[in-house]
Amino acid sequence: MSDVPDFPTTPEDDVDTYVGLAQEDAEERARGRGWSTVRALPPGTVITMEYVVGRLNFEVKDGVVHRCWPG
Repeated sequence: MSDVPDFPTTPEDDVDTYVGLAQEDAEERARGRGWSTVRALPPGTVITMEYVVGRLNFEVKDGVVHRCWPG
């Protein structure tokens, strides 16, 4: 029997706390809290809607996080 894969998990974290932070500070905090992937996007970026466990998305304008969501 093969081993069960070690899939990433979604940390228990209040994503609203990232709004208003500088991008660099938000990314550092997110990685420190266990997010396996952190993605910063400019406003209006076209993205696909697949959900990726362990990923945190930031919408960043002028170096500041304006929106944040998991997946």
